[in-house]
Amino acid sequence: MSVPGRKRGRPRLLDRDAGLEIAARLFWEHGYEGTSVADLTSAMGIPPPSLYAMYGSKDELFSQALDFASVRETKVGLEALQGKMAAREAVTLYLLDAAYRFADPGRPRGCMVSTAFLQYSEKSEDVAKAVASRRELGLQTLKARLDRAIAEGELDRETDTDSLARFYGAVVQGMSAQACDGASEETLKRLVEIAMRAWPAPL
Repeated sequence: MSVPGRKRGRPRLLDRDAGLEIAARLFWEHGYEGTSVADLTSAMGIPPPSLYAMYGSKDELFSQALDFASVRETKVGLEALQGKMAAREAVTLYLLDAAYRFADPGRPRGCMVSTAFLQYSEKSEDVAKAVASRRELGLQTLKARLDRAIAEGELDRETDTDSLARFYGAVVQGMSAQACDGASEETLKRLVEIAMRAWPAPL
């Protein structure tokens, strides 16, 4: 028999963006496979059914959390590449912004796209491929800026923009790894300075 006046409890409500913020940090710090559904629900303070109802599967939540974090994390760099500043200045700012973010003590170190899938099992292969596609998209964004530099006369027409974009992409991934090992922002900035010496000579 029910007790008069006692109301059945309801699951605690969670703001969607707040949940994505929590999930992004967990995936960033512990990797995709190192973060369990139990870890996520515990940190969010909700039961598993609420997580699935709000975000879908763990794979879907990871994708949404990655999108959520990427919008904020890459804003400055993307605006530089897609804006009107000279190509060399844009790429320099893109790299310096990465150096600042990767070593920022107020957030997990490194790049979420790079660190969340350093190693993975066969069962996570589909998610890993999606992350690899996202990295490739970043490289193509760099290449597009370099191609525009050729069209605008900032780079020689013979410049191998694909290789140059992949070189600077490798610099970003390398800075992410070094930041995870404790490299300071100043150390990463020196790497940017050296990397920019590879910029093709002006016409």
